[in-house]
Amino acid sequence: MDHRALQLEQALRDAGVRVTRQRAALLRVIAGSEDHPDAAELHRRAEAAGAGVSLATVYRTLTTLQTQGVIDKLEFQGEPARWEAADQRHHDHMIDVDTGEVVEFINDRIERLQAEIAAEMGYEIVHHRLELYVRRRGA
Repeated sequence: MDHRALQLEQALRDAGVRVTRQRAALLRVIAGSEDHPDAAELHRRAEAAGAGVSLATVYRTLTTLQTQGVIDKLEFQGEPARWEAADQRHHDHMIDVDTGEVVEFINDRIERLQAEIAAEMGYEIVHHRLELYVRRRGA
């Protein structure tokens, strides 16, 4: 099991959740996800890997991992909740309104501009989330 899957497993154990064979297989699927899957997609992938895990277990496991702070729940307008690792560098998201694809991006100019705007108004940014809903040009 890779480092990320072991971290997820430890988070479940810390929450008092027993790590069954099915959950361990699900954790490997979550750890290996480089996109932003929803619970149904994670269930499909776990089933394809022969995990024999129920969709209810997927939801409970995701909620526990979120509570433990090792994954983040992303709720995009009109889409089912998606999930990503919580230990990533800050980034923003573009959501393709036609395909549902989620694209991560980092832009230092946007970060500076947001900080400047907050400062001009007498604030400092504590946390923010930027989501751009986009459509491919010419589509």
